[in-house]
Amino acid sequence: MKNKNNITLIILFVGVLMGALDIAIIGPALPAIETGLGMPARAGSWVFTIFVLFNLLGIPLMSKLSDRFGRRSIYVADLLLFGMGSLLVALSRYIVIPGVTLGGLDSRIIMLLLGRGIQGFGAGGIFPVASAVIGDVFPKEKQGGALGLIGAVFGLAFIIGPILGGVLLTVGWQWLFLINPPIVLVLILFAPRYLPGKTKKANGAFDRAGLLSLFILLGALTVGINQIDTKNFIASALSLNVWPFFIIAAAAVPLFLFFEKRASDPVINTKLYRNRRLILANILTIGAGFAESSLVFLPLLATVVFGYSESAASYTIIPMVLALAVGAPLFGRLLDKIGPRKVILTGTLLLSTGMAVTGIFLGSPAWYYIATIIIGFGLSSLLGAPLRYIVLTEAPPDFRASLQGGLSIFTGIGQLTGGAVVGTVIAGGQNMPEAFRAAYFTVAGVAVLLFILAAFLKKRK
Repeated sequence: MKNKNNITLIILFVGVLMGALDIAIIGPALPAIETGLGMPARAGSWVFTIFVLFNLLGIPLMSKLSDRFGRRSIYVADLLLFGMGSLLVALSRYIVIPGVTLGGLDSRIIMLLLGRGIQGFGAGGIFPVASAVIGDVFPKEKQGGALGLIGAVFGLAFIIGPILGGVLLTVGWQWLFLINPPIVLVLILFAPRYLPGKTKKANGAFDRAGLLSLFILLGALTVGINQIDTKNFIASALSLNVWPFFIIAAAAVPLFLFFEKRASDPVINTKLYRNRRLILANILTIGAGFAESSLVFLPLLATVVFGYSESAASYTIIPMVLALAVGAPLFGRLLDKIGPRKVILTGTLLLSTGMAVTGIFLGSPAWYYIATIIIGFGLSSLLGAPLRYIVLTEAPPDFRASLQGGLSIFTGIGQLTGGAVVGTVIAGGQNMPEAFRAAYFTVAGVAVLLFILAAFLKKRK
């Protein structure tokens, strides 16, 4: 049994790693893709954005289907979609259809964006379904360690991603995506033997209306936030490119709740969110996503404040990423010994300290590195295992994946919001160093609020 569980964990680990890598490698690969396809700069940002958008849309659907039809079939379907999307992205440079354009983009760019969307949609289900499998298969005393190992994937992805990207870009950017299909095929061969299948009959009709309203809510929110110009926040927020999407998202909220209360088998069972621990876990994950989004501005800080080149600045976050990769399995193991409350309190304290140190000692490279390591360990206690451990503990088996999916959705909302807020604070400052100081003090304040909220989590018996 132990050996079987180890193989199960490897299958889950590699699947989640592939999805995370295709976010981490797109930054280094984007210039080569833009050059190779003659892509205009305005379309380049959509290579990342469309993945995020469809990833958010895939989370609730795949999570719910996993609860209805079993982990194995949906995990395999997610892998297949991810592999097909990867193949389409890799081959897009050869798909030339004369006369086919969309918004001034030729068929090659259209196919690349379509492939990225399919990739994101498949990847959306991989992490929540993998988390649910751990709850189904692993004994209670081993779940924290298993979740911690899966959580370490995101730190590893940002270490491996740039290195792998640098190697494969020497032979062509398409190889960044062509390596995925063979790995997908191997995982699919092993999945039927080691992943759990269907365990129950579906209860009632599928909640199509609830899913559609949730798609509208998440899609409008993502597009609206991504259209905001942080350098001119007020004007862009009041433009037709932004505010109509926020109105659509706001209108979709009561519509979604209306359908969920009446559905026989809702996409997200809102009744379960009356549980205090689940409410706290989801609020904490919004805050964790908010804090995580601020990390993308650290290389810019190193460029502006320390005078590093862009390439050198990108390497300054390696100590933080290493701390994240080490901290996730470490905190995961601690979960099985001391419980999530102490782990999350420790993590939020570290996170708030690291963000505050970044602001206080802004001009010192030595303190910058110390602060990023503290931040890495702090985030690993939130983005890795602890919050997912709480959800596994509180979720009924029939709703494990959908509640894990809800956690991923709230993380994404936190990331989108945090990116807009931190970017606006930085762009709005007259003095750039002081603007960075204000931005990281803001994130430190959010982390302090998370620490206070974590104190209300139930103590381990």
